[in-house]
This record gives sequence, structure tokens and C-alpha cells, in this order.
Amino acid sequence: MADGNRFFPAPRLILAALVAGVLAGAVAVYVSESGSGNNAPAQVAVDDSKDDVACAAKADRAKTVAAAATGQVAALLPADPPQSLKSLAFNDPGGKPMTLADHAGKTVLLNLWATWCAPCRAEMPALDALQKEMGSDAFEVVAVNVDAGDDTKPKKFLEETGVEALGYYRDSTMALFNDLKTRGLALGLPVTMLIDGEGCLIAHMNGPAEWSSPDAKRLVETALGKSD
Repeated sequence: MADGNRFFPAPRLILAALVAGVLAGAVAVYVSESGSGNNAPAQVAVDDSKDDVACAAKADRAKTVAAAATGQVAALLPADPPQSLKSLAFNDPGGKPMTLADHAGKTVLLNLWATWCAPCRAEMPALDALQKEMGSDAFEVVAVNVDAGDDTKPKKFLEETGVEALGYYRDSTMALFNDLKTRGLALGLPVTMLIDGEGCLIAHMNGPAEWSSPDAKRLVETALGKSD
């Protein structure tokens, strides 16, 4: 496969394309010269639910996986502590309501994007390439569009960026983003989370990254237990 860097425009082009967006009030759009994103704020404490308690016990696992995030994905942070995200809700590619729990047994790279987000446009082909190469019964890139309104702009966006492998997941209500914001996981867009097969957050990142790079593929292999 060709070097993943061809999917990502030069930093100066990203900066030139950066646009203002309003999301849950005034939310920053993230971009960095390294293309590896920005750190998120400290997370709020998890609830004392059975699922959160079980996830919190995976702190060492989260650190191990996050330690494999180097180079193009070095901004990925370990969940501190890991928490359950099984209740996150959005629509499936068929337009039907679902939650992350419906992906039980599968490691998920959950990404939130919008059509007005220039860094999202820059990284979408790389996310598509990662899904095309590594998507399986054990792993999926779940890219969720959070535009308000109908499907016209998001679907046009996917056509313009050449997306072929990603499923069209959607939430036009802002509830998904606001849930992640309340949890201290989302500053703006894009935001990406690595979630294990039991719905536990393992690592997270605010900002874009080169997801088709060898660094990203090694990270996914580690999350799947293939590099331990």
C-alpha cells in the first residue's frame, strides 16, 4: 500500500483551510503542524456503574496500548481511568438507532467528524484506508458524522473525499458530541477514541492524525493483542 502520508495535505494547507465552526457553543477546530492532534483535558470521574468499574480495572492495559501510539499517532492518550462507552448512541448506516454496545466483541476506532471541519476533511481518506486494510470482524473504524440537518452535505463530503470503506454512521442531534464533552473527552472536531470489545475506552485523541500510517496500523495491532 502506498505511504499513508499522501492522504494528508501539507500542514500549511490545513492551516490555510481552517474554518470557524460553532459546535455546542463555541468549539475549537483542531489542527497541528505535526498532524498528530492535541491533548485533551483531564477527564471527569466515571460513574460507579458495574460497567465503569469493570473498565476502570483495565488501566494497565490502557497504558500499554497508548504506549504503542508513536509517530503519527503519538498524541493518543491512555484513558485515565478507562470508562464504559457502551451507551453512546447514534444511527447505523441504515439510519436506525444503535449504541456502541451493538459493536460488542469488536475493537472500535470511533471518530466524530463534520463537513465544516477542515482537519476532518484532511484525515477522512486516511481513516477510510485504515478501515479498508484492517477492517474485520475484530476491528472497525466507526466514523460518525455530527452535522445538523439532512444527509445531503455529509454524503457529498464522503463522495468528495473518496470514502469507500467507511460506514455512514450519523448523529444530527449533537447528543453524542455533548455526551463526550461532558465526559471530558471532546474539545472539538475531530475527536477519536479507541474502544475495546467490551465497550471500554482505552485511549483517546483530540485533533487529526495520519490514520493510514504504519504507526496507526501498529497501534491497532497492539489493541487487538497482535503485538503484545
